[in-house]
Amino acid sequence: MKNALSIDVEDYFQVAAFEDNIERDSWDSIECRVERNTERFLALTEQRGIKATFFILGWIAERYPGLIKKIVAHGHEIACHGYGHQLIYKQIPATFRRETEYSKKLLEDISQQPVCGYRAASYSVTPESLWALNIIAELGFTYDSSIYPVKHDRYGLTGGPHQPYLIDLNNGAQLKEFPITTANLMGYRLPVGGGGYFRLFPFAVTRYCLQLRSRQTNAPFVFYLHPWELDPSQPRVQGASLISKFRHYNNLHKVEPRLLRLFDLFDFDTVQAVLDDVEYFPTHSYANSF
Repeated sequence: MKNALSIDVEDYFQVAAFEDNIERDSWDSIECRVERNTERFLALTEQRGIKATFFILGWIAERYPGLIKKIVAHGHEIACHGYGHQLIYKQIPATFRRETEYSKKLLEDISQQPVCGYRAASYSVTPESLWALNIIAELGFTYDSSIYPVKHDRYGLTGGPHQPYLIDLNNGAQLKEFPITTANLMGYRLPVGGGGYFRLFPFAVTRYCLQLRSRQTNAPFVFYLHPWELDPSQPRVQGASLISKFRHYNNLHKVEPRLLRLFDLFDFDTVQAVLDDVEYFPTHSYANSF
C-alpha cells in the first residue's frame, strides 16, 4: 500500500509560530531560502524515485514561478496552500475565497495542470472555520487535507474518521478529505503525521506509530514536512516565545537522515495518486457544526 508524501511549501519566516514577531509587510525584505530547501527535497525524492504533492503558497508562486515549473518537471503534484499563510479562522469568508481562488488560478497558470488539492495554513480548518470547506469545494478543489483530528492550541477538529473520507457539505456538495495522520495509542490519538512531531518523537516512535496506524485502519496515511525543516542553519527569529522556538527549531538537524529512513520503510506517492487507489470512502457530515 502506498502512502501520501506532502510538502507544505512556505519559508521559515512565514510560519504561524512567528506571526507576532515578523510583520507580513517585511517578508519581501527577508532572505528567502525556500528555493534551495525545496530543491533539496526534489533531490532526495529523485534519488528514491518518489513522487510527492507540493502544497504551495500563492505568495511563493508569485515570486518563484521557476520553482513551481521545476517541481512539475520532476513529475510531482502541485496543490494549493492558500496565499499568505493566514489562519482561516482569522479571515472572513470573502477574503478567504478571494485569496484561495487567486492562488489556485496562479498555480494552474504556472504549472499548466489542474490544481485539485487544498491544505490550509497550519491545518486551520477547525470548528470555527468549517465554512471554508464549502468554499474549497465551490472553487473546484476535489480534495482537502487540512483537518488534523487532534486537540491543539492552533488547530484540530475531532469527531471525523481518521482515514480518507467523504465530507457531506451543507451546500449539497461532497469533498474528499485526507486527514493528517494520527495513531490510536492506548485510547489516545497521537499525532504522527510529520512536521514538528517527526522532529520531537524518537524515530522509533514514529515508525511504530505509523505501522500501528496502518494495521489499525488498513488505509493509507499522509505524511508532511516543510522545506525549512531541511535547513538547520536558517536564521533564528528574535523575540519569539520559548515554546515557538522549541516547536520550530527542535531537531532540525535530524530531519534529513530520518526522512531517508522513512523512505526505506514505506512506499510513497502523491496525494492524488493515493486517493485514486482508495476503494472505499466512509462519509461524514459536519453540517450541524457549520
